[in-house]
Amino acid sequence: MKQIIKDREPRSLTEYRLKQDSTFNNLPPKVKQELRESLLKEQGYICSYCMKRIPENEGMKIEHYQCQSQRPELQLTYSNLLGVCMGNEGKPNNMQTCDTKKADTTLSINPLNQNCELLFKYSAMGEISSIGGDVEINRQLNDVLNLNMQTLKENRKRVYMEVQKKIKKKSNGKSKQSRQRDFEKERDGWLNKTNGKFKQFCMVAVYVLNKEIKK
Repeated sequence: MKQIIKDREPRSLTEYRLKQDSTFNNLPPKVKQELRESLLKEQGYICSYCMKRIPENEGMKIEHYQCQSQRPELQLTYSNLLGVCMGNEGKPNNMQTCDTKKADTTLSINPLNQNCELLFKYSAMGEISSIGGDVEINRQLNDVLNLNMQTLKENRKRVYMEVQKKIKKKSNGKSKQSRQRDFEKERDGWLNKTNGKFKQFCMVAVYVLNKEIKK
């Protein structure tokens, strides 16, 4: 999971929210499209939960971090809105992920929190888990968001292996200081957007590189 830094909300959303009896479910198509575009742009076109790529012209969902049924007063609050993948909507429950799996469950893990990236670790097999072994965080990752669904694990494993190969290549015959500079440069490439987009599963690579830098 990667921290999301919110930008300014679309003007069309601001104006619509000021109208009497405005609701999320009645968002005009133009306002909803501008909202989608704004969320995708600030998130670098990755899902706020699983970090999978959300294509520009394909399906995405607008997620209410605090769900509408429990906090209706926040249904049009931009800071409560996230862009998420379709989460295998329509497929069996054990294959669903992210908001599709979460439904109206309240989460304590929040991609908008400054320290959210420090909560998670990734194994060489692609599993995401609490870096401190927190039982409740692991429950939410597995049971609520289903982020250890096999396909996601395989995708994260590929990134993990890719970065390990780069580390091995960059380590040959170099001093510790030189290696660390190379690893920091590689990490920056995963932390920053390229042409407005983050790489898929970017925080897996950052986690692996940070471990190597700290050695």
